[in-house]
Amino acid sequence: MPGYWLIKSEPDAYPYAQLVKDKRTAWDGVRSFEARNNLRGMRVGDLCLYYHSMTDKAVVGVARVVGEAYADPSTDDGGDWSAVDMVPVTALKQPVTLAAVKADPALADTLLVRRSRVSVVPVSRPHFERILALGKTKLPRK
Repeated sequence: MPGYWLIKSEPDAYPYAQLVKDKRTAWDGVRSFEARNNLRGMRVGDLCLYYHSMTDKAVVGVARVVGEAYADPSTDDGGDWSAVDMVPVTALKQPVTLAAVKADPALADTLLVRRSRVSVVPVSRPHFERILALGKTKLPRK
């Protein structure tokens, strides 16, 4: 059974559409110890809600972890940072805004709401499925 996560990216830095175009990316550049530790908890096959932060403030897609944590190649400061590899799974048919998440009682205790400044957070399976339902999206069969 996969784990579930929410990952954030600013749409002007690396939008979901770019992941689709690239077909695979290193999820690097995370500089928060809490988020780094969450990256290190990811396993191959885990699913990630892809959240556009800052301007859009919406979950817009789903990605899958295909490479577990390794030393982040985007840093040369000697810091103990990690990266994982991701591939796109599907775009949401309808983005799920932060306002919609906050307005849904079933999502009131998500870490997107409670730990809003952390760029990588775990998500429960019921929360993951609820966000997909709000986004009118079903995961494609493997």
